Amino acid sequence: MVVEHKELKELLPPLRWCAVTRDQVISNGYRLDTSAYDIDAMEALARVHHNPYGWVYLWSEKGMVKEAYVGGRFKRIYTENKSDIPFFLPSDIESVYPTPSKYISGKTVAPLDDLKVQKGMLLISVSGTIGKTSLVSKKLDKQVFSHDLLRVTFQGPYDLGYVYAYLNTEVGLKLLQSNNYGAVIDHIEPEHLTRLPIPNAPEEVKRSIHEAVVASYDLRDQSNDLIDEAQRLLYEALGLPARMELNPKYYAPDAGFRCFTVKREDLNNRFDASYHIPEVKEILSLIAQNAAEVTTLGDPRVSKEIVLAGVFKRTYVDKNAGAPFLGGRDITLLAPKVEKFLSYAVHKDRINKELKVLENYVLISDRGTIGKVQIVPKHWSGWAVSQNIIKLIPASSDIAGYIYAYLQTPYGEAQIKRETYGAVVDMIDDNSISNVSIPLLKEASVQSRINDLVLEANALRYKAYLKEQEALQQMEAVLKAL
Repeated sequence: MVVEHKELKELLPPLRWCAVTRDQVISNGYRLDTSAYDIDAMEALARVHHNPYGWVYLWSEKGMVKEAYVGGRFKRIYTENKSDIPFFLPSDIESVYPTPSKYISGKTVAPLDDLKVQKGMLLISVSGTIGKTSLVSKKLDKQVFSHDLLRVTFQGPYDLGYVYAYLNTEVGLKLLQSNNYGAVIDHIEPEHLTRLPIPNAPEEVKRSIHEAVVASYDLRDQSNDLIDEAQRLLYEALGLPARMELNPKYYAPDAGFRCFTVKREDLNNRFDASYHIPEVKEILSLIAQNAAEVTTLGDPRVSKEIVLAGVFKRTYVDKNAGAPFLGGRDITLLAPKVEKFLSYAVHKDRINKELKVLENYVLISDRGTIGKVQIVPKHWSGWAVSQNIIKLIPASSDIAGYIYAYLQTPYGEAQIKRETYGAVVDMIDDNSISNVSIPLLKEASVQSRINDLVLEANALRYKAYLKEQEALQQMEAVLKAL
């Protein structure tokens, strides 16, 4: 078949090009391959260099950074005991409700005080996915973080929020992730900030952006405080310790390895040992002691439906023609940087039946890191979720927050992970989640209070999102001020 020249041209991507000076080529080791000169990064650099406010290098005599450093490396002694020292990784910093990925023993020989972060710092991931950023909020203050994070303090009173907003724009992130010629780099050191240009906006503009960012993080702290209070009430009502301390009974405890027996009637057609671990049996016994009733997430009084989307061939489109598509890694974030949009035209029926989420739905990651739980905030309403996320539709708004509060506890998490199956790829499914136990409280007023606290916290997350968007819009205006 002969394709007309005009039709062929329409099928090809638009031609992109840029000019590179001889000095740039020489300085870049005489590299002539296009990968050494990223067009988007060079365009971003030009936008900053031609900003009417002028520009400065971020860490320089006239810049904004006071100090930037990474923590020292050390040999870690990890432990399963959650009474030990919480240890946060770069993947934890963007979470709307930050929790430590690991715990390290107090016997660890290392200057841990040097690894603690302080409120008012900016954290930046320096390897892996470069450029994840977070302010050190009240919840993260004085916590121990991995060395793989850049700790940054600032000169002026408004520089913290201003720089945070800049690094969360496409221009700022692109420049952070590239060298002077635009080539993507795999790792950054503190000295990288001495070569990172930033528009030098007037103090009043910086103040407005900074205050919006700080307000966003204050609202996140308020939200997290409400969730902590909801869980405190839950522990109190069930007579459970906040730190899960179990004493499971094993068969032949002196054997030198863990072993236990299971009755035939308790097998539930599951022959994997992880499903029958005594710890879960003890959890179920503990929550039953002070509950009015222990039921399951599949109970119609708890959920209308539990949905796991099927696997399908996806058609992605421009964001104006598609639904934002969330993956399992996105659900812990306040404002996921969505890069994929499902076509409404192609997937309309599937989006409406399986994928679409609404405010206060509960989401559970079912592959990869199993058991991450999130309650859908208002700004995600109408978005779509992948088959890596199970969607629990609460029976009503009167129990949605309570479900989230319970599943966020170690007791709920252990029950979710118990359902894991798979020889190569661990996963859970909608039937597994339907079988997870959940206690209903004796005092309906306490259960209602827990539910209301979580829903109030979720509403504050939406306000925090709006404040951050306000800051980013102002920062975009700075970058477009030509």
